Amino acid sequence: MTDELLAQLRTIVGDANVVSGETIRKRPTTWETHQPCHARALLRPADTGEVAAILRACNSARQSVVPYGGLTNLVQGCATRPEDIVLSFERMNAIEETDAVAHTMTAQAGVSLQAAQEAADLAGLFFPIDIGARGECLLGGNVATNAGGTKVIRYGMTRDSVLGIEAVLADGTVISSMNRYIKNNSGFDLKHLFIGTEGLLGIVTRIVFRLHDKPLTHNVALVTSTDFAKVVEVLNRAKRALGGALTGFEVMWDSFYRQVTLPDGKHPSPVSRDDPFCIIIEAMGSNPATDDSHFEETLAGMFADELISDGVMAKSQKERDAIWAIRGEVEWIVAECFNFDVSLRITDVGAYVDEVRRRVTSDVPGAQVVAFGHLGDNNVHVSIRADGAKTRFAAVIEKHVYESLAPYGGAISAEHGIGVEKKAWLSISRSPEEIALMRTLKLSLDPNNILNPGKVFDLVVGAGVEYS
Repeated sequence: MTDELLAQLRTIVGDANVVSGETIRKRPTTWETHQPCHARALLRPADTGEVAAILRACNSARQSVVPYGGLTNLVQGCATRPEDIVLSFERMNAIEETDAVAHTMTAQAGVSLQAAQEAADLAGLFFPIDIGARGECLLGGNVATNAGGTKVIRYGMTRDSVLGIEAVLADGTVISSMNRYIKNNSGFDLKHLFIGTEGLLGIVTRIVFRLHDKPLTHNVALVTSTDFAKVVEVLNRAKRALGGALTGFEVMWDSFYRQVTLPDGKHPSPVSRDDPFCIIIEAMGSNPATDDSHFEETLAGMFADELISDGVMAKSQKERDAIWAIRGEVEWIVAECFNFDVSLRITDVGAYVDEVRRRVTSDVPGAQVVAFGHLGDNNVHVSIRADGAKTRFAAVIEKHVYESLAPYGGAISAEHGIGVEKKAWLSISRSPEEIALMRTLKLSLDPNNILNPGKVFDLVVGAGVEYS
């Protein structure tokens, strides 16, 4: 980046909103992954107009731009090089409107997920997206990665909650498609160009979200089961009995559960630690007269049929929080493990995890394979804990995780995106024709390749962009 361009950018956002030199190295690193910012400068725009002016100037100079949200990404989706500049959304943090009648929220990209949840709650409504990094992740990043989380089984991915988007193209063109209606078939639905595309096609600045009525009942149970076939039947039984009220279905293999509960971890375990699977079942309903008893009867039926062997049903918000805190204890995984998130048919998940464990432990000394995730929506997280997992053994671990997935026709990324870490394996889940079309879209909207270059795929086959 030339000094002339940097001076031009300073005039757009103001000197106080340009961070460079050693100051940029001292900023917080990516969420527990210790990934520093290597960029030449970090810009903090205040609104869509400033974002447009920045991109217009950068496109003319062919200057690469990496969008920054809450830095909770686990696939190096916001990795930087010394020649990059960073566009941070920390100042674009306004919730512009919460419409209690239309059930919508309009917010800037820099609003945290937790702030959006709390604002919806204050309006008597429910914001349906929820992930463990809610306090740090930002809405723009949630949209750019099509974030999933613990309530997908009922409310879908982030895509399913987005009604409208304002985004800026590489040349500074503002696409303001701030639709507020559930039904709108007026031509192409352009928001989908920017949801889940990791900032490669445009930068999201404002979003209209669909909200829901706040549930009147909330039931959470933690149960255990002795084999994976029974876990699948517990899920099927919960779907049939609870219907649309079923909001979450999380499974923790013993490799995860024993690490986070006493005496190994910090959380008390309200159920036996001896069974190989622990399950969280969550239901949110609208009938206080019957929902609690129906939930309890459903669990009792599973116990009578020996699908579950131990369990506890939360009786208060404190107890619900305590159960979810066990599942949310992932800092050690993020910091210490080589992490993967994949999707495949629910019935195949058990065999897949067993195969990965067999292959990895045979080739990586002292490796521990940890599994947990959102089984109700086909997603399992696999984390490998071993000395040198991310360095010396990275190639062999990736090979075993992804090659084991291929026979099942699974997806290499369920909810984290592709970033840098997964792009070499994209062909496991996408055909050559699909990848070619992705490249065509990228070149059409960003011919100078300034937006988050080197992520998801390389524009020239065989080319690479170096990050460290």
